[in-house]
Amino acid sequence: MATESGRGVDVAGPPEAQSIVLAHGAMFTRKMWGPQRDALAEEFRVVAPDLPGHGDRSGESFDLERGIAVLDDAIESYAGGSAVLVGLSLGGYLVTEYASRYPAKVDGLVVVGSSANPVRGLNLATRLTGAVVRLATRSDLVERAAQRLGKRWVRNRDLSPEHEREILESGIFPREFGTPGPDIAGRNARAKLESYPGPVLVVNGERDALMRRGEREHAAASGGDVVVLRDAGHICNLHRPEAFTDVVRRFVRDLDGR
Repeated sequence: MATESGRGVDVAGPPEAQSIVLAHGAMFTRKMWGPQRDALAEEFRVVAPDLPGHGDRSGESFDLERGIAVLDDAIESYAGGSAVLVGLSLGGYLVTEYASRYPAKVDGLVVVGSSANPVRGLNLATRLTGAVVRLATRSDLVERAAQRLGKRWVRNRDLSPEHEREILESGIFPREFGTPGPDIAGRNARAKLESYPGPVLVVNGERDALMRRGEREHAAASGGDVVVLRDAGHICNLHRPEAFTDVVRRFVRDLDGR
């Protein structure tokens, strides 16, 4: 599947079609969406930007406001001013924040692996985890070891050679697993989700125990539904690429009937 590429963004699919913007998780890049980008672009306009600190934007530091600006630029420049937003993990918290600020630009919201609300006890846990990762990855030795583990994880997935190659070549960024902690911790993502008036879908992998603990409450706050992907973990779009793509495709198609 041929894609247009701007600085740190992949764009595929018919310009006049419903737009979908995909926000990746920490450590990975826009290329983690390769299976979804290529399959969904047969029907939709698909836009996948790198977030700050990752991929072609690895020279920038991540913070929430920079992430919001990247999403907004992707929507305005490539998606015709509004889109369905799909975000996984860090990307899920980011698209939730974006939707609460700019609901008119969000046609629908798919929140993946991000239904744990980082308040109260999880506030402290999120801050501590981020601090430990930031400290550990100051060591180049630790960072390289984490990159090797990340690449091994990708190779063990059932991906096409093309998608595996582009994910690996785009890089693994372990230090960015700890960077977002101070910005995400303490923000009531569930309240942000509740403030968004549009359609919402909460998606988790069956084995993603932490996120699944809050999935029902997350969905209830938004009036949305929950989909659990069988035999999948946190990064469920790569654990079960075709099943995940089908979930997103059905959600976007159903928007026409609302």
